[in-house]
Amino acid sequence: MLNSTDLAPAVAAGLALGALVAGAAPLPANYDEDKVPAYTLPDALRFASGAALSGPDQWPRRRAEILALLQDQMYGVMPERPPLLRYETRESGPAFGGRALRKQIRIWFALQDQGPFIDVLLYLPSTGQPAPAFLGLNFNGNHTVHEDPAIRLTESWVREKNLTGRPVVNRGNRANEESRGADAEAWQAEYLVSRGYALATAYCGDIDPDFDDGFTNGVHALLPSPSPRPGNAWGTVCAWAWGLSRIMDYLQTDPGVNPRKVAVMGHSRLGKTALWAGATDERFALVISNNSGCGGAALSLRRYGETIAHVTSSFPHWFCANYTRYAGREQDLTFDQHLLLACVAPRGLYVASAEEDRWADPTGEFLSLRHAAAVYAFLDAGTLPATERPPVNQPVEGLLLGYHYRTGKHAVLRYDWERYADFADRLFGR
Repeated sequence: MLNSTDLAPAVAAGLALGALVAGAAPLPANYDEDKVPAYTLPDALRFASGAALSGPDQWPRRRAEILALLQDQMYGVMPERPPLLRYETRESGPAFGGRALRKQIRIWFALQDQGPFIDVLLYLPSTGQPAPAFLGLNFNGNHTVHEDPAIRLTESWVREKNLTGRPVVNRGNRANEESRGADAEAWQAEYLVSRGYALATAYCGDIDPDFDDGFTNGVHALLPSPSPRPGNAWGTVCAWAWGLSRIMDYLQTDPGVNPRKVAVMGHSRLGKTALWAGATDERFALVISNNSGCGGAALSLRRYGETIAHVTSSFPHWFCANYTRYAGREQDLTFDQHLLLACVAPRGLYVASAEEDRWADPTGEFLSLRHAAAVYAFLDAGTLPATERPPVNQPVEGLLLGYHYRTGKHAVLRYDWERYADFADRLFGR
């Protein structure tokens, strides 16, 4: 077992209120490292029985055990791929002055044009060769990713006010032209194409709207849980992750994408989503968490910044009902987020934190990756060449693991994308 007394020193801060990000519950949040309780982390390299893994050949069985535990107690049980997937190319044309091909694809789950769908925006470099790709969900609609006037406004429910990017009012919960390109800085589409990468994205609200609707909309309506709803029925984060896998199903069919070189990336709540998608779907060659915090990369046992009580009270739809039993009772956890990160092994994994984003607990995010690195070393897949969180803007990278702690706030910046593209270049042999 791993004890907190050996962990790296962290910055000291004062006690503040937890309402630092949109939607956060106004509960007291701890920002004082001296008030982090002592804790012992479950060992990723021991079975639930307590027996140590004898060799790398036993890791798949331990990984399956961890995923089953996380499904039952945190994210919910993810349904299988549906029997019918139908892809409709709704628009395509040149973009970025001819440097890219834009494609807009709708994923249907029925023979008729009815029921839930996922609208995918895909930019492909105009090289004529299959390109490595970054895939991620967006917060406010595909039309917010770039000012490109050809991108269709989302037809799905949207928040009245954009969750990220430029402040926009979506009247009547419908997207409008005012929001076009509002999140362009966070996506850097033209930059990624210039680096030789495809970019695929879809609006998370196509998959499941981000409010507590009793799981009656989106793909929850397509694949309803039994009634009464069991404690391990899938929540919204799990539904979003399921949607990422369905987009990956499509990318495997597109001749412009190299399906063996797809990175799944997410920020904040969608960073939690990217981690769950990457842990459960081994087709993703690289998994990237950007400021994902509680329920993502950060260790819950630290009770620093956002806690389980915050996330389950403010967003009861994100996780399965069983997870609420750990609100204020983190000491009862038989798992923590380093086990989630370990389930990505031995594929590429990158975690990023921000100096001003104490709510997401940068130290807890780093420590989670550091302890997951033990599994990579066990599998002879390298490790993380740092035992303490590095200084700001000084990334650390191992063979398959990367981390950076940058200046700035809870956001996705050009700096982040530069690091992800650099890491992917090396990982993908470019």
